[in-house]
Amino acid sequence: MKALLRNLAVLLSAALFIYLVLCMGVWTGQRRLLFQPDANTLREPPASATTLSLQTPDGERLQAWWLPPPNEQAAVLLYLHGNGANLDARSARLAALHEDGFGVLALSWRGYGGSSGEPSEAGWRTDARSAYAELQRRGIAPSRIVLFGESLGSAQAVMLAAEQPVAGLLLDSGFDSALAIARGLYPWLPVGLLMRDPHRADLAAARVQAPVLQLHCPQDPVTPVAHARALHKAFRSPARLELLPGDCHVPRYVEFRALARAFVQGLVKGSSPGA
Repeated sequence: MKALLRNLAVLLSAALFIYLVLCMGVWTGQRRLLFQPDANTLREPPASATTLSLQTPDGERLQAWWLPPPNEQAAVLLYLHGNGANLDARSARLAALHEDGFGVLALSWRGYGGSSGEPSEAGWRTDARSAYAELQRRGIAPSRIVLFGESLGSAQAVMLAAEQPVAGLLLDSGFDSALAIARGLYPWLPVGLLMRDPHRADLAAARVQAPVLQLHCPQDPVTPVAHARALHKAFRSPARLELLPGDCHVPRYVEFRALARAFVQGLVKGSSPGA
């Protein structure tokens, strides 16, 4: 009996050791899972775009593409992209937004194409604030600024809208939090203790005062629609959740172009209809 108990204790100790090693591996490697940047130099921006270099308060240099609005009353979109690739992968979408009659400031996050530094939630928050400050420097009134958040960038859009005045919030494949998604994927890990970048959009949503349009695929394989619904419930401002057909994450802009264009034009009356 003593030998059995001794063997059992050894097995339990080994299992605990393996579990702790696994937890340590998740702690040290989680940002490589969450952030998947393409740090290659950006190619030529869309036609009519200017490449900007923004300085952050913590000393990073961020590249951004600026597509100026057609007039002084038009909406200006602050585009906050998702965790993969870089702005080159969004070039056609940004060009289409500009064609729709909007100005666009598209930010390349730290660690992504053309920008210095390493990505983190705290760093991204500083980056988003720096981009918003650039719009202020250019004289763009908050009543003309619409935040466009894509996937992981949607959490940053919600958090920025919770602390800065904006005309509206457009979210493509947004969700309540990266923490909630991770808990669903890894229920056997103490995710709440391990996660360094939880992106708690749900905690910020109640402080957003601007109208919100959420766009989501019902069979999203990356950010399940249940997380979009949870975020929707957290808003106190007028919020609308539109489900797009198909099994997709970050759908093509053409699939929701009419919805997005009408939403932004309804917020900022000076925006002219696009082609």
